[in-house]
Amino acid sequence: MTQLPIRKDLIGRSPYGAPQIDVPIRLNTNENPFGPSPELVAELAKVVSDLGSELNRYPDRDATELRADLATYLNSESQVNLTAKNIWPANGSNEVMQQLLQLFGGPEKSLVTFDPTYSMYEDYCRNTFTKYLSVSRNKDFTINQKVIDSALALNPDIIVLTSPNNPTGTVIEFSDIDYLLRNFAGVLIVDEAYAEFRPVDSPSALSKLDSNPGLIVARTMSKAFSFAGARIGYVAASPEVVEAIQLVRLPYHLSTVTQALARAALRFSDQLQSQVNLLRQERDDLAIWFENVGFDVAPSGANFLLFGTFADRNLVWEQLVEQGVLIRQTGPDGWLRVSIGTPEENLAFKTALLHVTNRTNGK
Repeated sequence: MTQLPIRKDLIGRSPYGAPQIDVPIRLNTNENPFGPSPELVAELAKVVSDLGSELNRYPDRDATELRADLATYLNSESQVNLTAKNIWPANGSNEVMQQLLQLFGGPEKSLVTFDPTYSMYEDYCRNTFTKYLSVSRNKDFTINQKVIDSALALNPDIIVLTSPNNPTGTVIEFSDIDYLLRNFAGVLIVDEAYAEFRPVDSPSALSKLDSNPGLIVARTMSKAFSFAGARIGYVAASPEVVEAIQLVRLPYHLSTVTQALARAALRFSDQLQSQVNLLRQERDDLAIWFENVGFDVAPSGANFLLFGTFADRNLVWEQLVEQGVLIRQTGPDGWLRVSIGTPEENLAFKTALLHVTNRTNGK
């Protein structure tokens, strides 16, 4: 087989991705298990139909109306005062993060994260020739000032905080974000992809934007909005950051259809968000169940739980697949992650897990 002349740093690497296996219960990619309502589906169909005759034209390259709608949503959700100038959307938060690394990273620049965390951060760095660094979280996956000081000692240009963190679900204490903002002069990215699932009394880093021009908050519509297939991510930041991001965007990067579908979903935000409370409760109930059955479980503010530990997590994963349940092997050795599904899916998962681990509800 001919060896392609690809970059040397890509040789032998594997692309990111979770296994896609056709089983009845899929709880491996942190999707919202509830699809859009029939009313929203009808609205989405109408939106696409109305746009059909205009698809010979390029989209609004600045996504002006969508940015305004996203600002309105965040203002309502987090009691902030943002405008369209504070928002930049793209094809999922992955593209947003890639754009941020293209803008602020590069040769002779470095980024620090807190392990374990989202594995794509390292790939963003690789793809933009940014040096990737990490420091370990505490044993309970939290971050405190000691951990932050270890990160600062590396003199990074960019720090990424993920809250709630993937794959652990850990919510960062606001005091730790404040500590970073006081002691770090670089670019601080707070990835809040799972923000809507965090505890009700847990504030968003959005409230810190006004007084911190180096702060950027990343969000997505994939999770809470049941819109993973539409690929809408966005950042909230200072107008200067948003304007600068456009230096590295691809021309007309966000399609006319994508922009219109996102705006339609935002009009149904109250309906879509009504499922978030149920998923929070299911998450908390499942965490209690894990403890009662004798598993370790990491406290989570996301729509998933990290649990364990297993001498051979791959064996447990394979046996669950045989039972028709797909979860994720990710995070530290011995741990597994399960996305929160419908009540029926969660019950099927618990039943299968008890079966493959030879446990009962009484341990």
